[in-house]
Amino acid sequence: MKRFVLALQFLTRLPLPAVAADPDDFAASIRWFPAVGIIIGLLVMAAAWAGAQVDSWIGALAALAVWTWVTGALHLDGLGDIADAVGAAHKGRDRLIAVLRDPHAGSFAVVAIAMQLIAKLILLHHLIEVNAFIALAPIPFAARIAPLCWARWLTPLHEGLGSRFRHAVRAVDLILWALALIAAAMMVSPSLLSLPLAVLLWGRWIRRHIGGISGDGHGAGIELTETTLLVAASALAGLA
Repeated sequence: MKRFVLALQFLTRLPLPAVAADPDDFAASIRWFPAVGIIIGLLVMAAAWAGAQVDSWIGALAALAVWTWVTGALHLDGLGDIADAVGAAHKGRDRLIAVLRDPHAGSFAVVAIAMQLIAKLILLHHLIEVNAFIALAPIPFAARIAPLCWARWLTPLHEGLGSRFRHAVRAVDLILWALALIAAAMMVSPSLLSLPLAVLLWGRWIRRHIGGISGDGHGAGIELTETTLLVAASALAGLA
């Protein structure tokens, strides 16, 4: 339970009691990331439904606002950092790493974050329009299975957040969450089965262009995986 609370504290802004933990506890908290995603998804779905009682665009905006607030824009920050780093890649690998470590946001970061928010807003609106509220709930859950896969698969870019998680993910964690994903796909939306493709594509891209996984890589990957799952859910809902 302590590691679940640590995962909640790290991935959300929800008010939680302080817990004593060591580095091993923090690293092992990644095993609970999908469970945190369930809570985020339920909050997003509730906001979408409540806002949609006024208007579908209000519902989309409310869902996006809650999604951004509850996560503290943590993953959006990672997306922006990756975008800035890739924008500087033509100047050499040293420059790429330096930009990745720079806490300031450049023009690439601003554009990437803006595009991500716009994409989510439009996709949320479409799901609300077709009354597919339930399809929203498992998307943050599914997207947070992805870091467990990347942590096991990809080499850490440097000593830091990404490297802490590498040895904390066990095969049993991947198996259990994979079974939970299949169950959610069967009961809620088959669109969740697009997750392996999103995991594979981002993993291959970040290995090729960045050279390894980091905290920013995990964050950016979660954001883009959520968008991919929203696209899949919207496409499936449109065919129904």
